[in-house]
Amino acid sequence: MGVKLIKIAVIYFVLGILLGMYMSISHSYDYASVHTHVNLLGWASLALAGIIYYLFPAAGESTAGKVHFWLHNIGLPIMMIGLALLVSGVESVEPVIAAGGVLVTLGILAFLYNVLTHVKSVKSVRRKK
Repeated sequence: MGVKLIKIAVIYFVLGILLGMYMSISHSYDYASVHTHVNLLGWASLALAGIIYYLFPAAGESTAGKVHFWLHNIGLPIMMIGLALLVSGVESVEPVIAAGGVLVTLGILAFLYNVLTHVKSVKSVRRKK
């Protein structure tokens, strides 16, 4: 799961950079909030989670790791598309943003649970054997 998260994080990174370039070229920064969320929740958060899952394979292979991956990667595009539409003037899309945000939040809570239960120091692993 770690490598998958790192690869999808890079896709979010490219999307965030392209959106930033668009805003810079057009001198219109209306989508700055979308740009920020794509880079933070997409690139930075997923890359870090991917590194953690790579370093701690038990976390990456767990059910909580898979739940985190899917909830985060379903919720984030929903939330970002909704936010882009809201910024463009479509006010009726607020429930879509909320739904995507709830999915991402549930994914992050799965990540929290996963880290607390599956990420262990080498010393604690050796003591249990």
